[in-house]
Amino acid sequence: MEDYHQPAKRMRSDSPSIAPFNGEGVDLSLLEAVEKSAQNGGVEVLDVRALKKLVLAFERRLRDNLEARMKYPDQPEKFADSEVELHEEIERLRILAGAPELYPELLALNTVPSLVGLLGHDNPDIAVDVVSLLMDLTDEDVIGEDDDNEEPVRALVDALLENNALELLVQNLARLSEADPDEAAAIHSTLSTIENLIEVKPAVAELVCERTKLLRWLLGRIKVREFDANKQYASEILAILLQNNPANQKRLGQINGVDAVLQAVAVYKSRDPNTEDEEEMLENLFDCLCCLLMPMENKERFLKSEGVELMIIIMKQKKSAYGSAIRALDFAMTKYSPACERFVDVLGLKTAFAAFMGKIPLKKKNKRDRSQEELEERIVSLIASLFGGILRGSRRDRLLSKFVENEFEKIDRLMELYMRYSDRVKSETQRLDALELDDLEIDEEELYNRKLEAGLYTLQLIAVILGHLWSSDHPRIRERIELLLKQNRLTKNDVGEILQEYHDNIGDLDGPEEKERAQAKIQKFISAL
Repeated sequence: MEDYHQPAKRMRSDSPSIAPFNGEGVDLSLLEAVEKSAQNGGVEVLDVRALKKLVLAFERRLRDNLEARMKYPDQPEKFADSEVELHEEIERLRILAGAPELYPELLALNTVPSLVGLLGHDNPDIAVDVVSLLMDLTDEDVIGEDDDNEEPVRALVDALLENNALELLVQNLARLSEADPDEAAAIHSTLSTIENLIEVKPAVAELVCERTKLLRWLLGRIKVREFDANKQYASEILAILLQNNPANQKRLGQINGVDAVLQAVAVYKSRDPNTEDEEEMLENLFDCLCCLLMPMENKERFLKSEGVELMIIIMKQKKSAYGSAIRALDFAMTKYSPACERFVDVLGLKTAFAAFMGKIPLKKKNKRDRSQEELEERIVSLIASLFGGILRGSRRDRLLSKFVENEFEKIDRLMELYMRYSDRVKSETQRLDALELDDLEIDEEELYNRKLEAGLYTLQLIAVILGHLWSSDHPRIRERIELLLKQNRLTKNDVGEILQEYHDNIGDLDGPEEKERAQAKIQKFISAL
């Protein structure tokens, strides 16, 4: 992969302009006074005095360039030299990334408005230089493990936001061409800078989508069929913007984002990525899709764009996106009956239960090493969603019939998973009990979370599926469940206890009414058992 962290080296003077910086507010008097008292020679030790010399040199070159451009607007040869000198001074400022303790002085010298203004310089190469500088100044390595560096970097980020850095960074993206290697590098640096700002101040993730057209730019970038480093990075930034952010998820849905992401993943419905980087990009795209499927209105868009059909095709092709397609379907069908109904109508049950039976192992593990166990958990969740979304009619009958066919093999498999996850949760519970005996106190919430990590949630979903099967009043299904419980020295009460714990811990994220409905359904299963 190309090194996209190298600054552009070529200087041009004939590039188009966006919001050119006019130099207003630049006050050199203080800095000139400092220079008169400073020793001659280059900067050797980076301290406050050295910083002021650097900033003075930068502001002077900036002033010279602005004056030359104003005086000779149609004669590039007259201001070309001043542009090269300005480029060199911006490069020298990159040394400040090694001294974040000096950032407050940098802000006091009012340098940020000058730097941010240059993002709109007539010469894109100057803007590229500033992007590289901002990327260095806000890099996570600047903070490192020293907490004292966090506040200065945060102050710098606040100053950048106040001076409209987000808007200018995204505007600058629009005039960069990836046909030019230097500008392709600048695009990567711009995305890196935005990621840095989000890392320092998470609220930037929503601000940048409110204030700019970054989401549209990212959508356009991931829709390009050819893979490269910038497409990979665009997918990563998009995933960051959508993660745990309902506002951004809805924004992207409103600009046809669901369909765009589906188009991007459709490229891999019948082929695998060629490299690890391309695999990572594909996983990023599925992360985006799953985040998009959190709001109900985006589930509807997914259905209209035939997302269910696409995911089934991907599963049938048995390529590396197989597990990700199951994950996307799980998100789409959770608490959304129309997707469950569509899944049954387009013959998805056969594909889903093949995965449930473990008959289709992945041919190739991706970079995140999606294990068979993770697939099991997803497919269990998907089947639980099917039962929750299809309550009656012929579709329900078709779903139940899957557990009867082939001598009840699906029920046998369900009980096999129940025992495995039950043993894991019991083992973790015993371990935690031993810690409490050693006077290591663990509160109830932490205890429950540890059990969830050990597989309790999947065990609960298996118990929910058993509850649906038992409540079907199908005598042969009930007989099989009772037989398997007896063989494993269990009773219906054991399943009931798992359901009761699930009932008692259902949250109210979807509102108190939805919580009451969910608890009533689980209570019905408990009573039936």
